[in-house]
Amino acid sequence: MIQWDEHFIDGARCQVGGGRTVPIHDSATEAILGDVHLGSASDVQRAVDAARRALPDWQRIGVQARASMLYRVADALESLGQSLAGDISREVGMPLKLSQRIQVDAPIAVWRATAALADTHSFVSEAANSRITMVPVGVVAAITPWNYPLHQITGKVAPALLAGCTVILKPSELAPAASACLMTACEQAGLPSGVLNIVQGDAEVGEALVTHPDVQMVSFTGSTPVGRKVAALAAGDMKRISMELGGKSAAVVLPGADLGKAVKATVASCFLNSGQTCSAITRMIVSRADYPKCRELLAEAVGKMVMGDPAHESTRIGPLLSALQRERVQAHLTDAEQAGFDRIAGGPDAAVPGQGYFVAPTIYGDVSPTSRLATEEVFGPVLAILCYDTVEEAVALANGTRYGLAAAVWAAEDGDAEKVANLLRAGQVDINGARFNPRAPFGGFGMSGVGREGGVYGLEEFLEPRAVQFPG
Repeated sequence: MIQWDEHFIDGARCQVGGGRTVPIHDSATEAILGDVHLGSASDVQRAVDAARRALPDWQRIGVQARASMLYRVADALESLGQSLAGDISREVGMPLKLSQRIQVDAPIAVWRATAALADTHSFVSEAANSRITMVPVGVVAAITPWNYPLHQITGKVAPALLAGCTVILKPSELAPAASACLMTACEQAGLPSGVLNIVQGDAEVGEALVTHPDVQMVSFTGSTPVGRKVAALAAGDMKRISMELGGKSAAVVLPGADLGKAVKATVASCFLNSGQTCSAITRMIVSRADYPKCRELLAEAVGKMVMGDPAHESTRIGPLLSALQRERVQAHLTDAEQAGFDRIAGGPDAAVPGQGYFVAPTIYGDVSPTSRLATEEVFGPVLAILCYDTVEEAVALANGTRYGLAAAVWAAEDGDAEKVANLLRAGQVDINGARFNPRAPFGGFGMSGVGREGGVYGLEEFLEPRAVQFPG
C-alpha cells in the first residue's frame, strides 16, 4: 500500500496532516493501490507564502537561467519515466505502450520545448515612443485533472516558470503518481525553494487556492461545471484565468472523402485513453448517402479492438479511472438505448472483463442532434454518428453544441476541407488526418474554456504587457 502523504512546499517535502484520505484503485483490477492524504487551507497558506517569497529572486535570475532549470527538470523526469508510465497506466487505464509515449515522453519533450522558447521569444518590443515589456503575472495557482496527469501539469507549470511566475500546483487527488514524481524531479534538478509548490488536496484545497488574495492567476483544466465555479470565485479578486474545459468535438466527413481513413482516425481519437480525453472526436458527421458504408466500416474497426489489462501488449482499450466514472458513462449508454438509436457496436450489455472499470467501445448511429448523446460530454469510449443532407447542415451540426474545443474535417481535397474548417467554432481543426502540433495553441471556444496552452501561446498566458512611454 502506497501512502501519498507529502506536500512539496518551499523546496522541501512535508507531511500532510488532517486525516482526510482518498483511496486509489488499480483501474484494471479494482485492487487498492494506496491512499492520497488531503491537505487543507493552512497548507495552501504556507505554499502561497513560499511562492510570494520566491517570486522576486525567480524573476531576477532572468529567462535563460529559468530555462536552464526547466531543462534540468526534464532530465530528471526522463530518468524516472519508465516507472511513471506504469503507474499512470494503473491509475488511469491507458495501455502501457501508449502511456510511455503519450503520458510521459510527450510531456518531457514539452518541458524542453518550453525551455527553448527562451532563445526565440522576445519579451521586449517597441511601438512608436513606447517600450513594451512582457512581465510575469506573479503567483499562479495551477489546478490539473487526472486523465493526462503529467501532460496537464507540464502545460501549466513549465510556461509559468519560464515566464518568471512562481506556482502552487494542486494536482488531481485521483492520479497522484505524476505529482509525486515531479517532487523528486524538482529535488534532483535543484529547483530553488518556493518556485514550485505542490499541495495535495481536493475541492477544499482548490477553493482555498482560487480565492487566496495573493494568487494573481488561476490556470485550471477540468470539467465545464467546475470551471464555471472556479471562474466565479476568481472574479472576486479580478484574477487572470486560463481554462481548458470540456469538449464534444466533431469530425465532418464531406462527400468524396476517404471513408476508410476517416473512420480509422475518428475511432482512434474517440477511444484513446478509453475516451477520457477532453479533445476526443466523439461525434462523426457523415452524409446520409455515406452512412451505410460508414456504419459497416465502424463496426469492423471496433471489432478489431482488444480490451483488457493495460499492461498487456495487445490491449488497445483499457478501463476507465474508477467505478464512479464507469457509472457515469453507463448512464449515457442507458439513455441512448432508451432513445432507440442505431447501436453499431458495444452498448451497456456488451461483454467486458470481469474485473476492472471497463466499458466496451460503443458506437450509436443516426443520433438525434438535440439528444444528450450528441450534446453532452460523455468522457468515455462512446461515439455518436449524425447524418446530414447538405454541407451547410453538416457545419450547423458540428457547431451545434455549447463546446468548441477541437474538430476534424475530411474531404477529397485539402482545400475543400479548409473551407469547412474555417466555418467551425473550434480551437483547433485537423484536416485529413493532420497530426497534433504541440507548438500550436490548444484551447477552445464557448464552454470549452478561456485562453490557450501550447508553444508561445501558452507562455503568453503567464505574461502581462507593460508599456513605458518615452518623450520625443
